[in-house]
Amino acid sequence: MKVIITGASGMIGKGVLLECLDDPEIEEVLTIGRSLIDIVHEKLVQIKHEDFSSYDNISNQLNHCDACYMCMGISAAGLSEEKYSEITYDYTMALAQKLYELNPDMTITYVSGQGTDSSEKGRSMWARVKGKTENDLLKIGFNQAFMFRPGGIIPLRGIKSKTKSYQMFYSYFMWLIKLIKLIAPNSIVNTTQIAKAMIKVTKSGYHKNIIDPKDIIELS
Repeated sequence: MKVIITGASGMIGKGVLLECLDDPEIEEVLTIGRSLIDIVHEKLVQIKHEDFSSYDNISNQLNHCDACYMCMGISAAGLSEEKYSEITYDYTMALAQKLYELNPDMTITYVSGQGTDSSEKGRSMWARVKGKTENDLLKIGFNQAFMFRPGGIIPLRGIKSKTKSYQMFYSYFMWLIKLIKLIAPNSIVNTTQIAKAMIKVTKSGYHKNIIDPKDIIELS
């Protein structure tokens, strides 16, 4: 099996990358990013790519892939809706449409979040944009498409968040996240569970397209 990962330098993406490299059924892991990741592995092929609005110049490298794990994301804090939509919606759809041209039988997974607004009409800007992204990904026509909506996330395997405010929260309040996990076990997942769930739906499918924390735990 050959898989693509975007956002592999981020917290969730790195978790997915590490689990894919460990999985014996995955023969090649292709990452796409603006910079290279400081990992060397015989399965890993890294593509340094600057323009996320077009993938025409690397399309020959995206052929014959079985899955794409779309983990690229950014905080909406301080961004206009136009800019957030460009990064969250436009870049994601550009890649998805190119992949569908190359292989409509592949599986795609997209990392969204709890609170995503499928109606696209709510007051929360990020939730509307994520909702539109999810909806339009599901309409493209891939053999399998799954929208992952993790809630609270515990990073494992030495992974840290690239967002300073998030990492500060993890550094000082991990005890609180773990306490919430004890009280409401289905509300918190970890990076390994998310990754294993993505790999599982690729191999075996699932009865839902929207994957919540409870589903992630079950799948992993």
